Amino acid sequence: MMPEDAGEETRKPEDAMQARQVGDAWQRIEMWLRRYAPETHAALRPGASEGEIAALEESTGVRVPAELRALWRLCAGSWDVPAAGLLPDQGWALMDLDAVARSYQWHMDNQRRQAQRDPEALVWKPSWLPFCSWSATDLSYGRFVDAETGEIGGWDDTAVRTVEDMSLTMVLEEIADRLEYPKLATGYKPGLIRGALVWGPPDSEDAAALWEPWTG
Repeated sequence: MMPEDAGEETRKPEDAMQARQVGDAWQRIEMWLRRYAPETHAALRPGASEGEIAALEESTGVRVPAELRALWRLCAGSWDVPAAGLLPDQGWALMDLDAVARSYQWHMDNQRRQAQRDPEALVWKPSWLPFCSWSATDLSYGRFVDAETGEIGGWDDTAVRTVEDMSLTMVLEEIADRLEYPKLATGYKPGLIRGALVWGPPDSEDAAALWEPWTG
């Protein structure tokens, strides 16, 4: 899905390279979804404009890193539908920019509350920008990009926060690889339920009965 306008150019050569890498990985994912999982493809929102991303930057005070900016220019989240699950292993949904802003503000407010009780407490860094969550509306679990380091991390509904030695580009490329070469995938594998991508085998017996593993 292409953005509404051309927007500003990336500011550094490495930003342009990262944007191309994200674009290449996203094109592979979107082509697969369009062909094999049309319900999940239909759940993807159009890309955001530079103005919309700039408004998010103003509200959070965080400069969106090149990889995340490139993804949002191509797809600015998912619609709130059952087929929106996209990222393994639990079928996380991409968050729209309004949900990103709400989630970010909640986490920052929570950080301030925790810091009042314990000045050394760290439950959320200002540079952590959410990008996907348990569903399009359930933000209790999710993943973020560290705008300073480019590393991916996650949160849950407790105080647990994790940071992984992976970038957003690596995450998207891994998804594309799992979809295109499912026999080489480890962990949860891609499958289909009524035209929707579902990573599985599903834990639910009802969903498992409908799930068709994708073998390529």
